[in-house]
Amino acid sequence: MIRKIFLFCFLILWLTFYLGLTSCINREKNQEIRFGICADVHKDIMHDADERLQAFIDYTNQEKVDFTIQLGDFCRPYEHNDTFLSIWNSFEGPHYHVLGNHDMDGGFTKEQTIAYLGMKAKYYSFDKKGFHFIILDGNDTTDPPQSGYARYIGEDQKEWLKKDLASTDLPCILFSHQRLEDEWGVENATEIQRILEDENERAGKIKVLACFNGHSHLDGAIEINGIWYVEVNSMSYFWVGGNYKHLSYSKKIDEKYPWIKYTCPYKNPLYALVTVSRDGTIKIEGSKTEWVGSSPAEIGYTKDLYYMERIKPEISDMILK
Repeated sequence: MIRKIFLFCFLILWLTFYLGLTSCINREKNQEIRFGICADVHKDIMHDADERLQAFIDYTNQEKVDFTIQLGDFCRPYEHNDTFLSIWNSFEGPHYHVLGNHDMDGGFTKEQTIAYLGMKAKYYSFDKKGFHFIILDGNDTTDPPQSGYARYIGEDQKEWLKKDLASTDLPCILFSHQRLEDEWGVENATEIQRILEDENERAGKIKVLACFNGHSHLDGAIEINGIWYVEVNSMSYFWVGGNYKHLSYSKKIDEKYPWIKYTCPYKNPLYALVTVSRDGTIKIEGSKTEWVGSSPAEIGYTKDLYYMERIKPEISDMILK
């Protein structure tokens, strides 16, 4: 009788252990993280940037995402932008910044912008819920310096990136302002791709899952050698430039915000929720709106013919595997 009771208790303990272990394995396998993402709000160009950002923060707070991140061209470190920054800081959870090329306009240094935004560094990384996230700074200069805005990832940052990737066994997601998919983003995009691909080869698996960027104000994604490169459209507009200036808003708004005439604005703000699963699946829940006034095509914009199909007031819903 005692032996039967012992065997029965042992069986119960074994089943409890087995079921618990199976549950842990399944939870690990199915573990996912969800974050809110936006890009290129351009507070210093858009008259309604505060309202656009508030809509994003309200939505991500409602959705209770694990964190939020903005991909640069956010705002310059003026005192009059404090209210705008406070909207971002009102997210009820961790929130992160990427340096955009326009965030240092007006003669500001990287150090001033980093301090104003409360960033820990110009490039950095963090872990959350079993994933590793890497923020890059695509605003390094070359020697001799490039003409126009700097768009490069320098030697120190490349070495840091290699070490940071090697230091973790977690699935990795990268964020940058300029794109890493071709030389129209950072000038040494192919070199950065090689670093990421080498790490996947060293790990013997697709460890680096995806790279997200802003800057181009385009929509879409492309896979290169097992890694997804995702364009996150601007929250606010597509830039058309001086040859296509036109009025989308009133003369009063145009006089107060003189750069708006060089844009084709989006009626409502664009942003997305991204869910990344441990099996490598990336789900993007985007948003869609319409143009304020004329579209780039309607005003005869032809500068970026190669990307015309990506120029739209939308962040597409996508499932990337």
